[in-house]
Amino acid sequence: MAGPTPQEPMKNQQKCIAVFALLCCLAVLVALIFSSVNIWGDDEDGITEENCNTDCRIELVENIPNDLSLPADGRPHLPLSVGFHTLLDQAKRSVEVVSPVWALNPWDLETTPSAAKQGQLLFQRLLSLKSRGVKLKIVSSLTNSAELKTLAAHNAEVHFVNMTALTRGGLHSSFWIVDRKHIYIGSADMDWRSLSKRKELGVVVHNCSCLALDLHRVFSFYWQLHERDYIPSIWSKRVTALYGRHDALELQLNAAEATAYLSTSPELFCAKDRTRDVDAIYQVVQSAKTFIFISVTDYLPLVTRSFRGTSVTRYWSAIDEVIREAVVLRSIRVRLLISFWKKTHPLTFNFVSSLKSLCMQLLNCSLEVRFFSHKEQNDDIQHGLNHNKYMVTDNAVYIGNHDWVGSDFVYSAGVGLVVKMKNGLHERGVTILEHVKAAFERDWRSRYAKSLQANKDQQGKYRSLQQAKIHMEAKEEKEWNNPL
Repeated sequence: MAGPTPQEPMKNQQKCIAVFALLCCLAVLVALIFSSVNIWGDDEDGITEENCNTDCRIELVENIPNDLSLPADGRPHLPLSVGFHTLLDQAKRSVEVVSPVWALNPWDLETTPSAAKQGQLLFQRLLSLKSRGVKLKIVSSLTNSAELKTLAAHNAEVHFVNMTALTRGGLHSSFWIVDRKHIYIGSADMDWRSLSKRKELGVVVHNCSCLALDLHRVFSFYWQLHERDYIPSIWSKRVTALYGRHDALELQLNAAEATAYLSTSPELFCAKDRTRDVDAIYQVVQSAKTFIFISVTDYLPLVTRSFRGTSVTRYWSAIDEVIREAVVLRSIRVRLLISFWKKTHPLTFNFVSSLKSLCMQLLNCSLEVRFFSHKEQNDDIQHGLNHNKYMVTDNAVYIGNHDWVGSDFVYSAGVGLVVKMKNGLHERGVTILEHVKAAFERDWRSRYAKSLQANKDQQGKYRSLQQAKIHMEAKEEKEWNNPL
């Protein structure tokens, strides 16, 4: 019987090498997956897409400084501080918070106790979560915060996102998740000023585990970036979006039929199936039938990038152009309320003038712009500042964390909530849309909202605003150069 040929041992050896190489590749792949992200993560309290709750209650929450005299809008608003404390009252297992600022206790000893009281009280309640057996998790970009160190000493888990290394932007996201059932999204930071001196607006959504579960996935995305200087190329399904602009969550909001979904930015922070903030804004603008009301601190369709000591600025058309299309091509009535304060960019007025010029000699064209300015802002840039960041139309509302500045959407982390009502105005009754619209119209009618008209008489007001800004900047520079 003939023995094995000389080639057969060689073939068997090659097969063994091939199998070993394949196993090594699989091992490396598995190692990469597990090293890039915690695949299993923490449990989701047994809440799934199949058993989560869609019968939800939503409330508008605002902080309005006591000395802001605003016209009555006939609709009660829940104070922001009450909304936060209500969420803490409901917490039984976990509180997850993302905030760009942690300054609930003012460092300035001259700050009036009444102004700082709500911030200090909220901080103490966060400290007391440990005694109730409630786990506090925080995501921040602040690595040297005394308040975060104190919370960590009281059993809070704090993860840091290095936005400078990841995108060269900032962490603007501001939201809460409580027990994977209740959420808050809005303009307010964990800052005592947000509870006293600044005008803030957001929403609290109760008993809405489907939406909370999806927001928790955004939180998990941030959580996995702890002290990383890169964004992993492979992600777990636990951060994949559950809902988006093409497959929004169908739910009941205060017994009214609606759809909702979350959006994020920048694009690098959009996990699989997650809608970008700019696309969410685009959809809300495009779906408007009669009006679009926008309230933001800053409006500046520019992107500025610094590289090796030089800055390059370019026009960012994503939002600016869709507003122009709505006004000119679809005859949608647009109102834009922008804050006028020390940090208002001078080019804001140029872009506003460009928008307003669209309706010159055009019938059925309406685009109005007003600047919200508090009389005492010269002494304190935060006092009375309209810090809102939202848009409401005849059928939808978008509440976000970004001002409408190109650089923010391109480089900085933020989250937005889109709610769209299914039925027409006469069928749905009073909904969250009507509450937000009433809040906008109240601010629009207030004495703090100043118009810039195209006629010669009003151009004086336009110039005075610019001159006031130049004066404030000169004063600020003088104080900086001569601190004593």
